Amino acid sequence: MGKGKTKLDLPNPELQERNEDTRQDQQVEEAKRSNLSDVLITVADPASAASETYRMIRTNLLYSSVDKQSEAVLVTSPGPSEGKSTTCANLGVVMAQTGKSTLIIDCDFRRPTMHKLFKLRNFRGVTNIVMGECSPQEVWQEPLEGLKIIPVGQIPPNPAELLSSRSFAQFLEQVRKQFDYVLIDAPPTSIVTDPAIIATHADGVLLVLDAQNTRKSSLIKAVRSIEAVGAKVLGTVLNNIESRPGGYYSYNYVYK
Repeated sequence: MGKGKTKLDLPNPELQERNEDTRQDQQVEEAKRSNLSDVLITVADPASAASETYRMIRTNLLYSSVDKQSEAVLVTSPGPSEGKSTTCANLGVVMAQTGKSTLIIDCDFRRPTMHKLFKLRNFRGVTNIVMGECSPQEVWQEPLEGLKIIPVGQIPPNPAELLSSRSFAQFLEQVRKQFDYVLIDAPPTSIVTDPAIIATHADGVLLVLDAQNTRKSSLIKAVRSIEAVGAKVLGTVLNNIESRPGGYYSYNYVYK
Protein backbone atom coordinates (compact mmCIF):
# COMPACT_ATOMS: atom_id res chain seq x y z
CA MET A 1 0.00 0.00 0.00
CA GLY A 2 3.13 2.21 -0.17
CA LYS A 3 2.61 5.84 0.78
CA GLY A 4 -0.58 5.16 2.67
CA LYS A 5 0.95 2.56 4.99
CA THR A 6 -0.30 2.81 8.55
CA LYS A 7 2.15 2.47 11.41
CA LEU A 8 0.85 0.64 14.45
CA ASP A 9 2.65 -0.83 17.42
CA LEU A 10 2.16 -4.54 16.69
CA PRO A 11 4.09 -7.57 17.94
CA ASN A 12 7.06 -8.83 15.95
CA PRO A 13 5.64 -10.65 12.87
CA GLU A 14 8.59 -13.06 12.86
CA LEU A 15 7.56 -14.39 16.25
CA GLN A 16 4.04 -14.93 14.98
CA GLU A 17 5.35 -16.84 11.95
CA ARG A 18 7.37 -19.23 14.13
CA ASN A 19 4.25 -20.27 15.99
CA GLU A 20 1.97 -20.25 12.96
CA ASP A 21 1.71 -23.98 12.27
CA THR A 22 0.81 -24.85 15.86
CA ARG A 23 -1.68 -22.03 16.19
CA GLN A 24 -3.31 -22.85 12.86
CA ASP A 25 -3.90 -26.44 13.90
CA GLN A 26 -5.36 -25.29 17.21
CA GLN A 27 -7.74 -22.82 15.59
CA VAL A 28 -8.90 -25.26 12.94
CA GLU A 29 -9.69 -27.83 15.62
CA GLU A 30 -11.52 -25.18 17.64
CA ALA A 31 -13.60 -24.28 14.59
CA LYS A 32 -14.47 -27.92 13.99
CA ARG A 33 -15.72 -28.26 17.56
CA SER A 34 -17.75 -25.08 17.31
CA ASN A 35 -21.46 -25.17 16.59
CA LEU A 36 -21.36 -21.73 14.97
CA SER A 37 -21.18 -23.31 11.52
CA ASP A 38 -24.72 -24.56 12.07
CA VAL A 39 -26.02 -21.02 11.53
CA LEU A 40 -25.16 -21.23 7.81
CA ILE A 41 -28.70 -22.28 7.00
CA THR A 42 -28.24 -21.33 3.33
CA VAL A 43 -25.65 -24.11 3.08
CA ALA A 44 -27.23 -26.67 5.40
CA ASP A 45 -30.82 -26.27 4.15
CA PRO A 46 -31.13 -24.17 0.96
CA ALA A 47 -34.83 -25.05 0.65
CA SER A 48 -35.77 -23.69 4.10
CA ALA A 49 -37.92 -20.62 4.68
CA ALA A 50 -34.94 -18.83 6.25
CA SER A 51 -32.82 -19.46 3.15
CA GLU A 52 -35.60 -18.10 0.98
CA THR A 53 -35.66 -14.93 3.07
CA TYR A 54 -31.93 -14.43 2.57
CA ARG A 55 -32.53 -14.79 -1.16
CA MET A 56 -35.21 -12.10 -0.89
CA ILE A 57 -32.69 -9.77 0.75
CA ARG A 58 -30.26 -10.61 -2.04
CA THR A 59 -32.86 -9.76 -4.68
CA ASN A 60 -33.58 -6.39 -3.10
CA LEU A 61 -29.88 -5.56 -2.99
CA LEU A 62 -29.41 -6.62 -6.61
CA TYR A 63 -32.22 -4.35 -7.75
CA SER A 64 -30.93 -1.46 -5.65
CA SER A 65 -27.55 -1.60 -7.43
CA VAL A 66 -28.62 -2.52 -10.95
CA ASP A 67 -26.67 0.40 -12.47
CA LYS A 68 -23.50 -0.17 -10.46
CA GLN A 69 -20.54 -2.32 -11.39
CA SER A 70 -19.99 -3.28 -7.75
CA GLU A 71 -21.61 -2.74 -4.37
CA ALA A 72 -20.11 -2.49 -0.89
CA VAL A 73 -22.58 -3.13 1.93
CA LEU A 74 -21.84 -2.74 5.62
CA VAL A 75 -23.71 -5.12 7.94
CA THR A 76 -24.06 -4.08 11.58
CA SER A 77 -26.55 -3.96 14.47
CA PRO A 78 -27.43 -1.60 17.31
CA GLY A 79 -26.20 -4.02 19.97
CA PRO A 80 -24.34 -7.31 20.43
CA SER A 81 -25.79 -10.78 19.75
CA GLU A 82 -28.46 -9.56 17.36
CA GLY A 83 -27.41 -11.77 14.45
CA LYS A 84 -25.47 -9.39 12.20
CA SER A 85 -22.57 -11.82 11.51
CA THR A 86 -24.99 -14.67 10.77
CA THR A 87 -26.89 -12.42 8.38
CA CYS A 88 -23.71 -11.26 6.67
CA ALA A 89 -22.45 -14.82 6.24
CA ASN A 90 -25.69 -16.21 4.82
CA LEU A 91 -26.17 -13.21 2.56
CA GLY A 92 -22.68 -13.81 1.19
CA VAL A 93 -23.56 -17.44 0.47
CA VAL A 94 -26.73 -16.64 -1.49
CA MET A 95 -24.93 -13.87 -3.40
CA ALA A 96 -22.31 -16.38 -4.52
CA GLN A 97 -24.99 -18.94 -5.37
CA THR A 98 -26.46 -16.58 -7.94
CA GLY A 99 -23.14 -16.24 -9.73
CA LYS A 100 -22.06 -12.93 -8.25
CA SER A 101 -18.42 -12.79 -7.19
CA THR A 102 -18.66 -11.97 -3.49
CA LEU A 103 -16.19 -11.02 -0.81
CA ILE A 104 -16.92 -10.92 2.93
CA ILE A 105 -14.55 -8.81 5.01
CA ASP A 106 -14.52 -9.30 8.77
CA CYS A 107 -13.99 -5.86 10.31
CA ASP A 108 -15.25 -6.76 13.77
CA PHE A 109 -11.96 -6.44 15.62
CA ARG A 110 -13.70 -6.79 18.97
CA ARG A 111 -15.38 -10.12 18.26
CA PRO A 112 -14.21 -11.63 14.95
CA THR A 113 -16.55 -14.39 13.83
CA MET A 114 -16.35 -15.05 10.09
CA HIS A 115 -13.42 -17.46 10.27
CA LYS A 116 -15.36 -19.50 12.85
CA LEU A 117 -18.58 -19.57 10.84
CA PHE A 118 -16.79 -20.84 7.75
CA LYS A 119 -14.17 -22.91 9.65
CA LEU A 120 -11.24 -20.94 8.28
CA ARG A 121 -7.83 -19.99 9.61
CA ASN A 122 -7.31 -16.49 11.01
CA PHE A 123 -3.63 -15.59 10.93
CA ARG A 124 -3.40 -12.93 8.29
CA GLY A 125 -6.26 -10.69 7.37
CA VAL A 126 -7.45 -7.10 7.21
CA THR A 127 -4.81 -5.84 9.63
CA ASN A 128 -1.96 -7.39 7.68
CA ILE A 129 -3.25 -6.02 4.36
CA VAL A 130 -3.62 -2.49 5.71
CA MET A 131 -0.15 -2.70 7.26
CA GLY A 132 1.22 -3.47 3.82
CA GLU A 133 2.46 -6.94 4.78
CA CYS A 134 0.49 -8.78 2.10
CA SER A 135 -2.09 -8.35 -0.65
CA PRO A 136 -5.78 -9.27 -0.46
CA GLN A 137 -5.15 -12.15 -2.87
CA GLU A 138 -2.63 -13.65 -0.45
CA VAL A 139 -5.09 -13.52 2.42
CA TRP A 140 -8.56 -14.35 1.19
CA GLN A 141 -9.91 -17.88 1.48
CA GLU A 142 -12.66 -19.49 -0.60
CA PRO A 143 -14.94 -21.78 1.47
CA LEU A 144 -17.54 -21.92 -1.32
CA GLU A 145 -17.35 -21.37 -5.05
CA GLY A 146 -17.63 -17.67 -5.82
CA LEU A 147 -17.37 -16.62 -2.16
CA LYS A 148 -14.15 -15.38 -0.63
CA ILE A 149 -13.53 -14.39 2.99
CA ILE A 150 -10.92 -12.05 4.44
CA PRO A 151 -10.73 -12.56 8.22
CA VAL A 152 -9.61 -9.97 10.73
CA GLY A 153 -6.11 -11.35 11.16
CA GLN A 154 -3.99 -9.92 13.94
CA ILE A 155 -5.94 -7.70 16.35
CA PRO A 156 -4.52 -4.15 16.33
CA PRO A 157 -4.26 -2.11 19.54
CA ASN A 158 -6.40 0.67 18.06
CA PRO A 159 -8.87 -0.57 15.41
CA ALA A 160 -10.39 2.89 14.88
CA GLU A 161 -7.00 4.24 13.86
CA LEU A 162 -6.51 1.44 11.35
CA LEU A 163 -10.01 1.84 9.89
CA SER A 164 -9.53 5.62 9.54
CA SER A 165 -6.27 5.19 7.64
CA ARG A 166 -5.68 5.91 3.99
CA SER A 167 -4.43 2.35 3.59
CA PHE A 168 -7.80 0.92 4.64
CA ALA A 169 -9.63 3.14 2.15
CA GLN A 170 -7.23 2.01 -0.58
CA PHE A 171 -7.78 -1.62 0.37
CA LEU A 172 -11.57 -1.30 0.04
CA GLU A 173 -11.25 0.55 -3.25
CA GLN A 174 -9.03 -2.22 -4.58
CA VAL A 175 -11.36 -5.12 -3.71
CA ARG A 176 -14.42 -3.26 -4.97
CA LYS A 177 -12.86 -3.45 -8.43
CA GLN A 178 -12.40 -7.20 -8.12
CA PHE A 179 -15.84 -8.31 -6.86
CA ASP A 180 -19.48 -7.75 -7.70
CA TYR A 181 -20.33 -7.51 -4.00
CA VAL A 182 -18.29 -6.70 -0.93
CA LEU A 183 -20.02 -7.39 2.41
CA ILE A 184 -18.40 -5.91 5.51
CA ASP A 185 -19.16 -7.36 8.94
CA ALA A 186 -18.73 -4.57 11.49
CA PRO A 187 -19.19 -4.43 15.29
CA PRO A 188 -22.41 -3.06 16.81
CA THR A 189 -22.94 0.70 16.60
CA SER A 190 -23.53 1.05 20.34
CA ILE A 191 -20.13 -0.37 21.30
CA VAL A 192 -17.58 1.50 19.17
CA THR A 193 -17.34 4.10 16.41
CA ASP A 194 -15.94 1.56 13.92
CA PRO A 195 -19.22 1.05 11.98
CA ALA A 196 -19.61 4.79 11.36
CA ILE A 197 -16.02 4.99 10.12
CA ILE A 198 -16.43 2.04 7.74
CA ALA A 199 -19.85 3.26 6.56
CA THR A 200 -18.21 6.25 4.88
CA HIS A 201 -16.59 3.80 2.43
CA ALA A 202 -19.72 1.70 1.76
CA ASP A 203 -22.66 2.20 -0.59
CA GLY A 204 -25.12 1.45 2.18
CA VAL A 205 -25.77 -0.17 5.53
CA LEU A 206 -27.93 -3.13 6.54
CA LEU A 207 -29.07 -2.92 10.16
CA VAL A 208 -29.78 -6.27 11.81
CA LEU A 209 -32.27 -6.20 14.69
CA ASP A 210 -33.51 -8.70 17.27
CA ALA A 211 -37.32 -8.68 17.47
CA GLN A 212 -37.24 -9.70 21.13
CA ASN A 213 -34.37 -7.60 22.45
CA THR A 214 -33.56 -4.58 20.27
CA ARG A 215 -35.00 -1.43 21.79
CA LYS A 216 -36.50 1.31 19.67
CA SER A 217 -34.18 3.86 21.25
CA SER A 218 -31.15 1.73 20.28
CA LEU A 219 -32.37 1.52 16.69
CA ILE A 220 -32.87 5.28 16.52
CA LYS A 221 -29.36 5.90 17.85
CA ALA A 222 -27.91 3.44 15.34
CA VAL A 223 -29.63 5.12 12.40
CA ARG A 224 -28.55 8.56 13.57
CA SER A 225 -24.92 7.48 13.97
CA ILE A 226 -24.90 6.13 10.41
CA GLU A 227 -26.68 9.09 8.85
CA ALA A 228 -24.44 11.51 10.75
CA VAL A 229 -21.49 10.47 8.57
CA GLY A 230 -23.52 10.76 5.37
CA ALA A 231 -24.08 7.02 4.95
CA LYS A 232 -27.31 5.43 3.76
CA VAL A 233 -29.37 2.84 5.61
CA LEU A 234 -30.54 0.40 2.94
CA GLY A 235 -32.90 -1.49 5.21
CA THR A 236 -33.28 -3.63 8.29
CA VAL A 237 -33.20 -7.38 8.85
CA LEU A 238 -35.41 -8.47 11.74
CA ASN A 239 -34.27 -11.63 13.51
CA ASN A 240 -35.84 -13.73 16.23
CA ILE A 241 -39.46 -13.34 15.15
CA GLU A 242 -41.92 -15.62 16.89
CA SER A 243 -43.50 -17.42 13.96
CA ARG A 244 -44.96 -20.37 15.82
CA PRO A 245 -45.18 -21.59 19.42
CA GLY A 246 -41.77 -22.47 20.80
CA GLY A 247 -39.82 -21.28 17.78
CA TYR A 248 -38.03 -18.10 16.77
CA TYR A 249 -36.75 -17.53 13.27
CA SER A 250 -35.02 -14.84 11.22
CA TYR A 251 -37.50 -14.52 8.38
CA ASN A 252 -38.26 -10.83 8.04
CA TYR A 253 -36.66 -8.11 5.97
CA VAL A 254 -37.71 -4.49 5.62
CA TYR A 255 -36.27 -2.65 2.62
CA LYS A 256 -35.94 1.14 2.43
